[in-house]
This record gives sequence, structure tokens and C-alpha cells, in this order.
Amino acid sequence: MNNNPLLSINNLSISFGKKSKLVEVIHNISFSISENEIVGVVGESGSGKSVTAMSVMGLLPEKISHVKGEVLFQKKNVLELGSKELRNIRGKEIAMIFQEPMSALNPSLTCGYQVSEILQHHLNYSASKAKKETLSLFEKVKLPRPKELYNSYPHQISGGQMQRVMIAMAIACKPKLLIADEPTTALDVTVQKEILLLLKDLQQETGMSLLFISHDLALVSEIVDRVVVMYKGDIVETGTVAEIFKNPKDEYTKALLASRPTLEKRLEKLPTIASIADNSYIPKVESSQTRAKRHKKIYTKSPLLEVKNLEKEYYSNAGFFKPKQTVKAVNDVSFAVFEGETMGLVGESGCGKSTLGKTILQLEKATKGHILYRGSELTQLKPSEIRKLRKEIQLIFQDPYSSLNPRILIGEALMEPMKVHKIGSSKKEREEKAKQLLTRVGLDESYYYRYPHELSGGQRQRVGIARTIALEPKLVICDESVSALDISVQAQVLNLLNELKDDFGFTYLFISHDLAVVKYMADQLLVMNEGRIEEIGDADEIYANPSKKYTQKLIDAIPKGI
Repeated sequence: MNNNPLLSINNLSISFGKKSKLVEVIHNISFSISENEIVGVVGESGSGKSVTAMSVMGLLPEKISHVKGEVLFQKKNVLELGSKELRNIRGKEIAMIFQEPMSALNPSLTCGYQVSEILQHHLNYSASKAKKETLSLFEKVKLPRPKELYNSYPHQISGGQMQRVMIAMAIACKPKLLIADEPTTALDVTVQKEILLLLKDLQQETGMSLLFISHDLALVSEIVDRVVVMYKGDIVETGTVAEIFKNPKDEYTKALLASRPTLEKRLEKLPTIASIADNSYIPKVESSQTRAKRHKKIYTKSPLLEVKNLEKEYYSNAGFFKPKQTVKAVNDVSFAVFEGETMGLVGESGCGKSTLGKTILQLEKATKGHILYRGSELTQLKPSEIRKLRKEIQLIFQDPYSSLNPRILIGEALMEPMKVHKIGSSKKEREEKAKQLLTRVGLDESYYYRYPHELSGGQRQRVGIARTIALEPKLVICDESVSALDISVQAQVLNLLNELKDDFGFTYLFISHDLAVVKYMADQLLVMNEGRIEEIGDADEIYANPSKKYTQKLIDAIPKGI
């Protein structure tokens, strides 16, 4: 360890609120980063990772923040600098990559302009020199067609490409310290791996230090030298990657390592932070005999859902005086889902998996092919018949916050679908059922009277699940329903989905880009690539012996730790 670290955080405490009512969120923490070092800060949502990063950047809200301690960058206390000095440091000396590039990039400016603007501001480049350097940066971060992307707006490019633009922006002024705050959380496993390799290559090439923030220890292990584990505003453990993975000392660290779905064995239930902390978790592996017995029971019945030669086309405008281009989002897809089964549907962004889910739900109309539910053709249904179908087939969304009305109470959100589908003879009866549903998904009755913004991501997803099961559907389509959640919260939600399946006899079509999650959930696995089925079969068999290179690529991209 360098005796003169680049960044040194000493006895840092951060509180929010008014002086009469302060809430301390960071409790007297200390750690450092040396030159040319990569340090990972790991913990769940609310552990204080991002707040710590914001203090390094001098981005804490002034009026409600109360900070004690030191944040020394090159021996200069960032907390004592004025706004002008901070502006000179930000971007030039310390840069940051944010979790959600779509929110961080200006939607009204082209990608190229946003990067060149930084070069003109911090390095006094001329417009032509800044453009040339921006194109060079786009090549460095491995963006395809740099000239075309220079003139593209953020909404016109993919999530992975947006994150590369953010990285280009962050490294533009050759900073000494780069802070990456959950830079890959919303991305596919394959894109995630590419971004990690890119960050590591750039760090080795430039010699900058990197502070990498994540909730996923396995992911962090692939890039960092040292790990700092945070829990509720405290540092509970620090060490090298090997020390943390091979000999974790704190119970919380052990729980974080254990709560990610494993590829080696099929557990009946995933461990959670709480179940490991109170020693109530006993690992049980589902035997191949138990699995075979369950499958025999499922696959002797008639299919609940049959998809035959399904196609969904979109038309994109190529520009004035040019013919419309046809894009086949779903291309000749056929499969069957049986009652009581979990069919895993996996693939990268843009492979057509969400479009397939929407087409089954009749939210999108199929261009060709057949969708049979209990033997009835769904593509020919009238609007009144589609409404009846909604009770039978339900959807759990990726982002529960977007799917909940921020103006109405959680209880009202749960009663709304019951009222539409005439479940319950009175408001009192529906209210009682809504409270029972909250209890069933692990929330107490007090949540009935709360608003969506008062809940965490995991709690909101539980509300989304409660609203889905309120109608007692037969088929539930889970569209990336845990991808926005922490690893530990994800484990709780996956366990809940399996419990509900056993209790209510649900059938799941489980859509995800994360193969580790799908393997834990799925009986059969369907791999999609560019609108087509790449591979279909028993989930365990496909993992053990994938027949296609694309499937192997997805498996190889899963963070496995060391």
C-alpha cells in the first residue's frame, strides 16, 4: 500500500435533515485508494456506497447535508473546497460514471456534442479539435461507427452504447480517479462483461485509480484489487479479493456471497441476508429424482400455452424518400408451456424476448403465427374477450415504480384490478383481501397506507407481485422482474415467486438476461437470439452441455467470483 494515497477518507460521517432532526447515514468510516489501484465498494441499497462517492465528488445537497471528517484527494480536503475549485476538479481530476446513462445524458443533445463540450470547457480545445478527440475517445471505448454515433441522440442507441459514451465522457480529461457507481447494473451479462473489460483496459492504459461501486461481490471480484464491504453506513470488512472470497470474516459478507444463485447445484431455496444472519437457513439441494418426478407430473398434461410459428414485424423509417425497413423482432418462434411449469426465456437486449411476452399478452398484435391458450386462438380475440383473458394471464414488470401510480396508496393500487374484474362483493372485502395479499408477499398491513415513493425497490416489487396474484391468474409472465434489484433482495423475491407458485399453482414464463437467475427458476429453458430460438430444452442439460456457441457465450459472461 502506498504511504501517500491518492484518495484518503478519514472518519467520515454524513447526516441528512435539519439540525433539529438529523439522520446519520454514514458512521465514521475510513478507507483509502492508492495510485493505479482499483478498489471495490460493495453493499446493498441503502448501505451508503453512493453517498460516500457523492461526498468525494462534492455533490452532496448543501442545505440538508451535515458532514464530519476528511475526504483528502491529493492531500487536499474536498469538503473544504469552494464551488469554483470543485468545478475545476470534477471531470478533470475526478470523474464519475453513473448507474443509469439515460438519466445522466442530456436527451436534447447529441452524444458527440456532450463529450466535446467537456473538452472545450476543461482543456480549452477548439470545436474542431474537440470533435477529433471525441471521435478518438469513441474508438477507444470500442463504440461501433464513431462518426455516426457522434451525431446520434441518446435514445437512438442501446444501453451498452450509452454507457460507453458515459465512459468516454468520464475519461476525456484523463482523470486521476474514476468513480464507477453501479455502471453495469441495468445491462445484459454479456454487455456487462464487455464494460468491465473495457474499464480494466482503460485503467491499465492510463494508470488512473478506480473506485468501483456495486451490490454484486462476484462482479466486483472480476475487476478490483481490494474490497470494502459496507452495511447500513458502516464498513464491516476490508481486504483483498482473495481474502474476502476465500476467508470472509463478517457474517454480512458471507451472506452477500451466498445469496447469488449458484450454477453448480439446484437449491430448493436461496439463502437471504436475514436467514444467514439468524442461522435459520439450511441448504437443501433438489435431487435429480425429485426433479424428474415433478417433471413427469407436469409434462403428461396438455400444454397450457402453445406458440406456433410466431412472427412480429416492426417497420422503421430509414428517412425521407427511402423505403420503410422491416425488422423481425420475433421470427418463426414455436414452443409450449405446461401447467405448473416455469419456462425460462433468456437472451440479450434486443433479442425479442419482451416483444414475445407482449405478443402473448395481446399488448402487441402478431404479424403471423398462432398463440393457443387452453386450446383457444388468442390472435383472433375481440377486445371484450381480451379483457377476460387479462384475469388469466398477468405480467410482473421490470420496474415496479413505473408501473405503480405515484399518487395513489398501495392499498388502492391492489384493489384497482379487483374492482375492474369484479373480485369481492364490497370495498371492505377487497380491502381485507389487499391486506392479506401484502402479508402473503412479506409486507405488513401498514404498507396498505403508504405511497410507492416510501418503499424500497424490493418492497415495490413485492407490491407488484401482490397486485399480479390478486386476480389469481393461471399464467404469469415475469419480464426481467428482478434485474433492477440487489442480489440479496433478488434472492428474497425469487424465493417468494417459487413459494407462490407452489401455493397457487401458477405457471411462469420467466424472462431474463441473467442465466444464473433463470437456472434457479426454470424447468425448461428457451434461448433467444435476434428474434429466433437458438436453443430449447431442459434447463440443467443446457447449462451442463450447451449445443450452441451463443448459449455458451451467455454462460461464460456470468460473474462467478474467484
